[in-house]
Amino acid sequence: MLQWLWLILILFTMMPVLRQRMLQAERMRLMRQFERKRGSRFISMIHRQEALAFFGVPLSRYIDIEDSEQVLRAIRLTPPDMPIDILLHTPGGLVLAAEQIARALNRHPAKVTVFIPHYAMSGGTLIALAADEIVMDANAVMGPLDPQIGKYPAVSILKAVRRKPPQEVNDETMILADIAEKAVRQVRQTVLEIATDPLDAAQAETLADYLTEGYWTHDFPITCEELTRLGLPVCDRLPAEIYTLMDYYPQPPGRRPSIQYIPLPYTPEGPIGPRRAP
Repeated sequence: MLQWLWLILILFTMMPVLRQRMLQAERMRLMRQFERKRGSRFISMIHRQEALAFFGVPLSRYIDIEDSEQVLRAIRLTPPDMPIDILLHTPGGLVLAAEQIARALNRHPAKVTVFIPHYAMSGGTLIALAADEIVMDANAVMGPLDPQIGKYPAVSILKAVRRKPPQEVNDETMILADIAEKAVRQVRQTVLEIATDPLDAAQAETLADYLTEGYWTHDFPITCEELTRLGLPVCDRLPAEIYTLMDYYPQPPGRRPSIQYIPLPYTPEGPIGPRRAP
């Protein structure tokens, strides 16, 4: 009787692990199926609020350096003439990491397509701008790129300083204003550099102004229609496979990698390696 109890206990302990392995295998199968259909490398960047095991404490995920390392590696493993498809579902994150990913995608010679089923805010928007084509759900949104200095928007710091005589502004605020001015200039220049390929110079200037100069609050949802008006190559016909794949990214109880791809070099016929993906 005791042996049966131990066996049942072991099975209950292993079930979450087995379910996670099965979920992971199904994701990879769907990703490979999508890659075969489009002849591309598929990368997913999905950040959700997750819960720590046992305590149920919410843990928010953002774009970080580990994400940029993984995406850059995936790009290196992709031939120059192979398109890249990237699924974005993120609130944003570290500017450095988002800029690295955006520049790497922008340098990739073949077509880059970004799929946004729900949202890609802040740093996610910067990554999307590097694509040749942005495909969104009709209700999906992107967000402004105005830099944040501590808990304040950079442009708001600059406006506050300009409205006061210099002698009434303390040293700390003047230093913050100097940092804010640099941050806005740097992000704006990055937008101009990566958005000029799909847009002409005038469109890129207008887009950079709207996204970085505090025209909206940082969490303002920019719709598909507004992005199209600004000249971005946005389409609201998201493939059904993207919705299916998102169903396999539930809120898990533990941590999982945010970036997933098949970690092998690619040729037009498929991945190179001792084992081929199913």
